[in-house]
Amino acid sequence: MKNITVKSNISIRQAMKKLNKSGEKCLVIVDDKDKLLGTLSDGDLRKAIFKGAGVNISIDNIYHSNPTVLIKNKYKSIEAKKLFTQNKFDLIPVVDEKGNLQDILFWETVFKNDKNKRINKIDVPVVIMAGGKGTRLEPFTKVLPKPLIPIHEKPVIEHIIERFTAVGINKFILSINYKARIMKAFFEELKPDFSIDFIEEEKPLGTAGSLKLLNKIIDKPFMVTNCDIIIKVDYPDLYSFHQSNNYDITLVASMKNYIIPYGTCELNEDGSLVKIDEKPEYNFLVNTGLYVLNPEVIQFIPSNKHYHITQLIEDAQKNGKKVGVYPIDDDAWVDVGQWNEYQKVVDQF
Repeated sequence: MKNITVKSNISIRQAMKKLNKSGEKCLVIVDDKDKLLGTLSDGDLRKAIFKGAGVNISIDNIYHSNPTVLIKNKYKSIEAKKLFTQNKFDLIPVVDEKGNLQDILFWETVFKNDKNKRINKIDVPVVIMAGGKGTRLEPFTKVLPKPLIPIHEKPVIEHIIERFTAVGINKFILSINYKARIMKAFFEELKPDFSIDFIEEEKPLGTAGSLKLLNKIIDKPFMVTNCDIIIKVDYPDLYSFHQSNNYDITLVASMKNYIIPYGTCELNEDGSLVKIDEKPEYNFLVNTGLYVLNPEVIQFIPSNKHYHITQLIEDAQKNGKKVGVYPIDDDAWVDVGQWNEYQKVVDQF
């Protein structure tokens, strides 16, 4: 239980890190004597961020203070299963008659070896943008295309694909250009048990230009990912978030915390010092390079022109399309396209 039980004075950032580390989607809030105070889901955290809450504020006013609970020794298994299936809970706290936390029931344990066991899988095409030169990883990319740079016994692109196949996704489209023949040869030799197709740029088209080649090929929302990012994200939940909010484009954004290692000076209008802010801290949501797109937005992409995903987002918004942001913790995203981050991933795997 300690992996997901927290106090109410932790920050949004700390809560997101706790969820990311535990692999769960909900936290249980208790006081110093383990009395149950409430529950807090990853969705609650996202809603708070959307409403402008800073990631360093306390979760005290965010969590649900009246959660569904079961009383220890006073419930039957069938009752717990009914609550899970009707409400799609991830967990249910079990308390004593005084409200003290005694146990936590999880869907996976309640439905263990049961035909109603929840399986979160989705059927959605994934486009991997794999045509760049990878100049940040030279000299390796002078020999190999960036997606084939190894992380231990597998190339980056296999690690990326495995995270999708784990949730039932088996259709992949690779956009290729630089060292395209090597990319094709790799997958011919691999003989994967998933579907792999290629769209080939005759010239570099930026981070979104080649998506124009998907026009009339894809007829439902699809995911797009860069080939140099490894992300720990609940893909079914991301897809559901995109659909339920009626977004035309959803981008996954990582929380990033930056501390300036100096005292910064604030001046008034005549140039006099007002105060010195010692080592100020700033928080940003950073675009990770993972998206969900509706096929209709492809119409905004020009044919055979260099065009970036940021331009697509801007053009979609200009034409009245809705763009959403799905926040994740900064520990859940690594950009292996730069040497220092690549080395971190190699050390972690």
